[in-house]
Amino acid sequence: MQTSSSLLSTWQAAEQQPFLGWDFSWLDGKWIDEEPPWSYLEMARELMGHSTAVLDLGTGGGERLFSLRDAFPHRVAATEGYPPNLRLARQRLGPLGVQVAESQDSLSQTLPFGNGEFDLVIDRHTGYNTRDVERVLKAGGSFLTQQVDGNSCRDLIEAFGGQPLWPYFNLAFALERVKDTHLQVELAQEWSGRMIFKDVAALVYYLKAIPWMCKGFTVQTHLPYLLKQQERLESEGQLVFKKKLLILKTKKLPQTLAQPATRSAQSGGNLNTDQR
Repeated sequence: MQTSSSLLSTWQAAEQQPFLGWDFSWLDGKWIDEEPPWSYLEMARELMGHSTAVLDLGTGGGERLFSLRDAFPHRVAATEGYPPNLRLARQRLGPLGVQVAESQDSLSQTLPFGNGEFDLVIDRHTGYNTRDVERVLKAGGSFLTQQVDGNSCRDLIEAFGGQPLWPYFNLAFALERVKDTHLQVELAQEWSGRMIFKDVAALVYYLKAIPWMCKGFTVQTHLPYLLKQQERLESEGQLVFKKKLLILKTKKLPQTLAQPATRSAQSGGNLNTDQR
């Protein structure tokens, strides 16, 4: 095992690395972040091809929406609530004619848009109000969201003395909120995979970038936990944590055609809800 002073210097250097938007490129070669069997971006791209107005919820720094610019319909709008990301998204997306509105992400948020303004709403890893998504959608419009299960990375969170903040959030919860709306489920799927860190410095960077994963995390305050992970790394060769994602696609039916929302649900993948 390296000396504590040597490790401390390495970890503090990782802690000081800048993190902007939702860009994890600093971790290239330092981790393996397994991907689900579906491609959220390709699904979003295909839906854009049939849309005239799209809204991206919680766009971050606009990185992923920017990557879809070749498929943009006539109108594109986005929301973001974190001020540094809001500025970055406006700088990146504004020149493309994208309206980026300030809006906090939550299960009860009211979106700053009128009724039926969009025929597509997309959302990657951002909290959303199901009824308000329904409100801003036109009849026949689609909602596509990929979400992180509330118990995803529970093993990582507990390794640093914490507990998941949203343990109740899973596919069943998301589907329950669709009930009694005019949204008809077309796809509902869960998947379990792994995040693999090749060194503890990479884990430090990740925990700084995702502040809700370990509240108040710094190298200095959480040094005993980091040293324990270093021991594990030297014993096992890598640090593996369990992750879990879900994807949900719905279509807004005219009121006269609306059916119980979960009737058309399709599920697949690994449905083990005991871990993320």
